[in-house]
Amino acid sequence: MENYERLTVTEIAFRVRKGTLSATELCTEALNRAAADEYNAFQQLCKDSALQAAADIDALPLARRESLPLAGVPMVIKAENDIKGIPTTFGGRSQRTPAAHDSEVVRRLRDAGAVIIGVTNMPEFGQFPFSESARYGMVKNPRAPKRTPGGSSGGTASAVASGIVPAGIGGDGGGSIRIPAAACGLVGLKPMRGRVSTAPNAALWGKLGTIGPLTRTVEDSALIYTAISGTTSKDRWHAPQLSRSLQAAVNEPKKPLRIGWTDQSALGSAKVQPEVIAATRNFVNRLKTLGHQVTHIGRFPSASPFFEVQFFAALAEEVDSVEFPDRVERRSEQTAKVGRRIPAKILRAAQNNKLADRLAERYKNFDLIISPTLACVPPLLGQLDGVGSLSALLRSMPMIAFTALANVTGMPAISIPAGSAPDGTPIGIQVSTFHGDEADLLSFTASLGF
Repeated sequence: MENYERLTVTEIAFRVRKGTLSATELCTEALNRAAADEYNAFQQLCKDSALQAAADIDALPLARRESLPLAGVPMVIKAENDIKGIPTTFGGRSQRTPAAHDSEVVRRLRDAGAVIIGVTNMPEFGQFPFSESARYGMVKNPRAPKRTPGGSSGGTASAVASGIVPAGIGGDGGGSIRIPAAACGLVGLKPMRGRVSTAPNAALWGKLGTIGPLTRTVEDSALIYTAISGTTSKDRWHAPQLSRSLQAAVNEPKKPLRIGWTDQSALGSAKVQPEVIAATRNFVNRLKTLGHQVTHIGRFPSASPFFEVQFFAALAEEVDSVEFPDRVERRSEQTAKVGRRIPAKILRAAQNNKLADRLAERYKNFDLIISPTLACVPPLLGQLDGVGSLSALLRSMPMIAFTALANVTGMPAISIPAGSAPDGTPIGIQVSTFHGDEADLLSFTASLGF
């Protein structure tokens, strides 16, 4: 199919609804590309069910297709989300029984007309920002094949960046949507806590985790988020209502904003690389030329004490909930062993921190906050080879130095492309807010042409 890899979610859905593009042809193209994938993005393809779903859409009268905002859009799903008939592996060997039902997000995608073509690879339980698994191997970065695509949603990012699908679902417990978005030159929005359902699970990584898509454009992110937003009675967290429609936000006129920025890592051990500093400052200068009021805000406060306690406890809960805990990777068991020793009182204190309130007060004079997404250029493949949990976590620090704060506070943040290193490896910019919502982030980034 000519120019398939350039089609956006918005374009595909519009054309399928109008009958000028076939969902079956799109699905077939996506499946053929996935079968030839050279980046190890996929754990499993859903060929038969995908082709049937596409055929069902093509058989609908045009009037019925108008109700499908994602009509015929090929998409992929990270391996921590239930798909009926497929084991939810979490990137490892510890699950064998197929899921009895689709997760709430997968159900909403199907109801919106999306066609699920496959399951994407991830590090086991999503615990590291490198998509490397003892069971499924290493995912490569299509934009820099010798480097990591980031993680933990690296398989999804690889499938989108390589042109196999225009969008896919990831999850973000410490940056796992934004990190691979930055590494692969994509748009990755972490929603506010409780915006998107994690059902059938009450939560994802306790208070840290959220679910959302990786896309090529901000408009596509707005479209998919609108389709999947909302929670159920099974969800532990429920976000306040959005300030306005995400589609409306994307189309808002440009206006000058008060923007704070930093390129200083909150983690002393994670030095920001010169290429990242240069890309950030170039981005800031661009904002100034566009009329925004931009002010340096110094170093971000560290969220590490709150994040680390919740991280270890969340991993212990996930490891202890699978069918075959004895089959998890050595690193996962090491992480879980620490998590099991955390007293309930300490965990509650970490979860009930007041950091979001303090930051809202600290940055009350700014509409948005700008920082690098990663402190480093995505490193070479093999970051997890032969190392235990502690070494893997230390290697992760430059990848999460700027991202974990939004998970601890529960506030939204988005990564957008901001240039590249001299060798062409993408570099991302993170835009966050401590007193707004996703609509503010999408309005601003769309105004920049992303």
